[in-house]
Amino acid sequence: MKKLILLSSFSVFLLNCNKKAEASVTETAPVDTTVTAEKVLDTLGAKSFCYMGIAGKDTVFVSIDDNLGTITGKMATKNSEKDNNKGDLSGFKSGDTLKLTYEFSSEGVAGNKNDIYFLQTKDGLSEGIGERDAETGTKYANEKNIKYTGGRNLKVADCKIVSKALNKENK
Repeated sequence: MKKLILLSSFSVFLLNCNKKAEASVTETAPVDTTVTAEKVLDTLGAKSFCYMGIAGKDTVFVSIDDNLGTITGKMATKNSEKDNNKGDLSGFKSGDTLKLTYEFSSEGVAGNKNDIYFLQTKDGLSEGIGERDAETGTKYANEKNIKYTGGRNLKVADCKIVSKALNKENK
């Protein structure tokens, strides 16, 4: 008889422990999956970058949009001793090189065109320097001979400052 009472007491004890464990599980708040959902990054949209370079009293402003390797943007050069120029950039990205055509106005004349290449790094842009085609004067003679040292170096800049400079009229 003692064994039966002892066994019954032990069973009741185990059942009570099990009920407390179940109660504590049901007392926890349900997880709201809408709050903990991961932020979705838009990897397909255009990426905007702004750069500025200062050499002596001259300043260059560049704003580009990279839409899956297709590049569009604006560029303005504020020169201290020469005429300023301002215009549009268009082209494509090949590896870490931006191969662009710069259509700009200078000395009051619109419709000027020049090829301009930049090496893009996390810190900014380095302008490519190379021999120009004798026939056109606007295109590089040989892309393989372009050097990205000795040209203008543009650093990553605040897009508000660059946009303000690009939207001002050249004086």
